[in-house]
Amino acid sequence: MWFKNLRLYRLTKPFDLSPEALHEQLSEKASRPCAGLEPSTYGWTAPLGRHSELLTHAANGYIMICTRKEEKVLPATVVQEILAEKVAVIEDEQARTVRRNEREELRQGILVELLPKAFSKSSRTYAYIDAKGGWLVVDASSASKAEELVSLLRETLGTLPAVPPTVHSAPASILTHWLNGLDLPAGYAIEDQCELRDPSAEGAVVRCTKQDLLSDEIQTHLKAGKQATKLAIAWHERLTCLLCDDLSVKRLRFTDIIQERAADEAADEASRFDADFALMTLELSRFIPSMMDAFGGEERSSAD
Repeated sequence: MWFKNLRLYRLTKPFDLSPEALHEQLSEKASRPCAGLEPSTYGWTAPLGRHSELLTHAANGYIMICTRKEEKVLPATVVQEILAEKVAVIEDEQARTVRRNEREELRQGILVELLPKAFSKSSRTYAYIDAKGGWLVVDASSASKAEELVSLLRETLGTLPAVPPTVHSAPASILTHWLNGLDLPAGYAIEDQCELRDPSAEGAVVRCTKQDLLSDEIQTHLKAGKQATKLAIAWHERLTCLLCDDLSVKRLRFTDIIQERAADEAADEASRFDADFALMTLELSRFIPSMMDAFGGEERSSAD
């Protein structure tokens, strides 16, 4: 289980629930299939899937949790097509125009008819709690998806003092500094991908992939006032990722050395999951503080 994205939340108070106690609380909002007219459901599921019934998975002081969303698949185009047919019949037979409120009533009736027959799809979002380091780390590519998990956890526990981290330096300024060849931290190396934005309200955006980011072309954009809002880096030859100016991490990939080490320690699928989780959290327990330091250090006063 290797995360591909990181959305970070600083725990502003100690998290003292054991994995067993957390499992009991998560059980109150466990995932379930959609009932007849429910368009979706959202709840906690076992991180290990069919290999375990526990809603938590612990290793070396870290606790993995996972949500499952089930959604009915009912394409809007299908609903609109049926609605158009019903409206056409009424207007032809009754020689009148179907008004907006009546259209909405017809649409709701179609949903009631079709939802129980619709197929369902499910998706999972993983996260882990680092009680010692004081982090909740969510594997989500978007802020809304991460907030959905955090909101459910807060609702499940009754309270969850967790906020996105803040740093002393503006991340975009730091990333731009690095592209200018200034103050790149030890162990960091610039890769071949970035996003540059003009800071004005409707400024231009330049996205570069598989390109020499220290080239004159990139420097021209920087001299014109654009700032780096995303930058691909390698960290100590342990991982590569895309650092973003909102302190999120995308396209996270651990090097083959790390992943092969986990594979060597695993005898079966459940053991492989456990080894992956243990090694991933070990690496991230070093990388996350390093990233915070690279952006000038974390502003803890706003979180405490």
